Amino acid sequence: MKQPKALHPDSPLLHNCHSKPVTRRDFIATGLSYGAAILTTGSVMSMFANPSNAFAELAPDLELLKRQCGINVEGAGKIPFICFDLAGGASIAGSNVLIGGAGGQHDFLSTQGYSKLGIPADMVPGAVNAADPAGGFINQQLGLAFHSDSAMLQGILERTSMATQAMTNGAVLPSRSENDTSNNPHNPMYAIAKAGASGSLMPLIGSRSSDSGANSMAPLAFNNPEFRPTKIDRPSDVTGLVDVGDLFGLLSQDDAVAVMESIQRISDSKLSQVNTKITKDAVIKDLVRCGYVKSADLADRFGNPATLDPAADPDIVGAAGIFSADEFNSDAEFRKTASVMKLVVNGFAGAGSITMGGFDYHTGERGTGELRDLRAGRCIGACLEYAARANKPLMMYIYSDGSVASNGRIDESEFGRGKGEWTGDNSSTAASFILVYNPQGRPTLLGGNAAEQAKHQQIGFMRPDGSVETGSSMAANNVNLLVQTVLLNYMALHGEQSQLSSVAPFHGLGNAASMDRLTAFAPIV
Repeated sequence: MKQPKALHPDSPLLHNCHSKPVTRRDFIATGLSYGAAILTTGSVMSMFANPSNAFAELAPDLELLKRQCGINVEGAGKIPFICFDLAGGASIAGSNVLIGGAGGQHDFLSTQGYSKLGIPADMVPGAVNAADPAGGFINQQLGLAFHSDSAMLQGILERTSMATQAMTNGAVLPSRSENDTSNNPHNPMYAIAKAGASGSLMPLIGSRSSDSGANSMAPLAFNNPEFRPTKIDRPSDVTGLVDVGDLFGLLSQDDAVAVMESIQRISDSKLSQVNTKITKDAVIKDLVRCGYVKSADLADRFGNPATLDPAADPDIVGAAGIFSADEFNSDAEFRKTASVMKLVVNGFAGAGSITMGGFDYHTGERGTGELRDLRAGRCIGACLEYAARANKPLMMYIYSDGSVASNGRIDESEFGRGKGEWTGDNSSTAASFILVYNPQGRPTLLGGNAAEQAKHQQIGFMRPDGSVETGSSMAANNVNLLVQTVLLNYMALHGEQSQLSSVAPFHGLGNAASMDRLTAFAPIV
């Protein structure tokens, strides 16, 4: 039988075993929904793209008022958080991030189990690898163990420097979730906001116009309309966030800011002479005063549109950027990723979701999935590298709704590279993983010895046959508890895990000892 050819990463996936796409979520999962295209060129304004250099402080009197008004330049001071929603059921376990038995990632599964996860007998983690006899098929450049031939890992390493890789660590969470359903509450954005994440412009952003900002829904217990994510999936969405008015068409940025500072002072002087004769006089005056200060602050920070524009940031696009101009202009997923990471890493938003469609890639060959995993890895790596260049910590969470499995047949094509074909959906092989970048040094796993640390790096485990052991952790068979586990780990990075009951009094993660078993890292801030 002639083997199907690998499909382009933007090609839609329409399976005979699935019904025709009808809902928004169906179109995303099949890859029929993508961001629009734009073209960008270099600009002399890009010299101002670093938000820490793009503006001077306001005049001292207004800086004091800004602090009194609670106007934050870099959000709430929490660790930036970005999650990737790989819509359709991506293969995370085994072929990308290694998952083992109860002893951790290096407690290897059976050969048959790895075959189910798309890894042939001659490429199982412990097999002899002619390219790396000492390491086998295991790569730990990111701290977390990946299969050395992982396409996702290849993409991450391609976009990150060795220094960034050395400051990164991760944890994997084997967790069963249903395939191709609209009610997988995978998205943790509202939970992260409830833990205090917020930005100077908005609390949350997401690349989809949905309640969660992503493909998967958020757990109902965390939903809060006040924090509904702002849709961001292209540079024009970013630059359109702030409108500083017509004054900047008449004056330079410095002069326009000076005018707005003067307006605030005049207003403040008049306010002190006015008695509104109502009981809330002081409150009303504070609102007016802070409104003028905020306007002056926005003009100071964003009067130059390049301050927000990811396309004008030389760390993102250009000769020394994470993406070349050609890559950025030709791939909507790169523009989407750049737009979200620009806002989140710089504190303009507290957390962001990036949805990538078309991961339901059980196409009867391997290459299609490899190419999509490679691009996802490039986007994940771009976020890590941008955080490194900005000298900011970053927590990332990568998940998918369900997964796929192989029947063991090998794809020897250029992109299949001798690995198992993906032949069907399989919820029992699902997993998600966390990556954490810390500019102060690689995050430290909990545990007093290597054996204990291995169980914190892999939270839960798989059976020898490559299926999630559903009793191996609180999160292994309950997506709601999986999101709570992600929240717990986010709070733990701040040393706030003991406050989980205050943030989520309904949580089901058990007592302190139970929560400790679900926590990967020691605090980094």
